[in-house]
Amino acid sequence: MNKAVVFDIGRVLFQWQLGALFEKLIDDTEELDWFLANVVTEEWHFEHDRGRALADMVPERIALFPQYEPHIRAYASRFNETVPGPVEGSHAIVERLADRGVALYCLTNFGDEFFAAFRPTQPIFDLFEDIVVSGVEKVAKPDPGIYAVMEERSGRSGAALFFTDDNPANIAAAKARGWDAHLFTDAKCLEVQLVEAGLL
Repeated sequence: MNKAVVFDIGRVLFQWQLGALFEKLIDDTEELDWFLANVVTEEWHFEHDRGRALADMVPERIALFPQYEPHIRAYASRFNETVPGPVEGSHAIVERLADRGVALYCLTNFGDEFFAAFRPTQPIFDLFEDIVVSGVEKVAKPDPGIYAVMEERSGRSGAALFFTDDNPANIAAAKARGWDAHLFTDAKCLEVQLVEAGLL
């Protein structure tokens, strides 16, 4: 079976930063930094990636930080604004791989509710055969369980999976399963890696 390419989404296919939304809501830079370090943090957001429902997370957070209730509600209702746009060059690589008939997959830490709202806005996802979403599976990278889901859904394992992700821990977990895994830094480096793998 031909080798497939598995993409992470956040910071590989699309830019992602919580501050892109909250800089619209908080003018003071010191307050913004404090808010992102203490209120709507990436660590807290990761709970949704792992499968916790927003209906549980949001009221709980508002109880801790009632002065920021509108901001915490904005996190839930305006999440797409945390995605400023595509990562430069990545979508062109996806299109070239698709034109060559390479099987394409995504393996992403993404909340199920947020992905349901984001997916329809991005036609690039139509080029992928399947997308494994942590919030749906209720297991997130680098837990081995989500890699097993990708192996099952793609019908491939080990070196038959070329994987790119911006998180070193996620790459290490993929390599432990024998995947051909590469840390993403930018599209130019990814292109070189794909050429060396005989995929571009």
